[in-house]
Amino acid sequence: MADIKDYIRTIKDFPHEGIMFRDVTTLFGDPDGLRMAIDDMVAPFKDTKIDKVVGLEARGFILGGAIAHQLGVGFVPVRKAGKLPGATLAEEYTLEYGTAVCEIHEDALTAGERVLVVDDLLATGGTAAAGIKLIERLGGEIVACSFIVDLPDLGGRDKLTKMGIKVEILCEYLGL
Repeated sequence: MADIKDYIRTIKDFPHEGIMFRDVTTLFGDPDGLRMAIDDMVAPFKDTKIDKVVGLEARGFILGGAIAHQLGVGFVPVRKAGKLPGATLAEEYTLEYGTAVCEIHEDALTAGERVLVVDDLLATGGTAAAGIKLIERLGGEIVACSFIVDLPDLGGRDKLTKMGIKVEILCEYLGL
């Protein structure tokens, strides 16, 4: 039986020398791999009350829509600044090379809604933490965050856990 890692391509020295880039587009492009990822990300939450799935830009949209469909709930995107057409809330966060801003529509969630946050990869946790802060500002309750890949050496899981967030991971890769 195949393992989720069997579908993930590693590209050496991308985007910089010394980086081992974990490319999930090969997983997305394979129907068995994609189904395995979605099913495995949904499984821990089948019997959990969830009102919305929030997907983090951009690969979180691919996963989030499918997971929301499987759970029978709505989907909400957290996007890069300037991409959403309505009134938004913004949150700045730190990247390895500077800062970025993500946004959510002001009316995307109702206070008290239970939210599952999804994305493909957890590295430093900056994007996920910013998304969590946006959700909490709207009164949403984070049930958990779910990722395909964790890069534990970059500390993202620890960052989210210290925020009191439950984290589900399908696989991890040690080292950069």
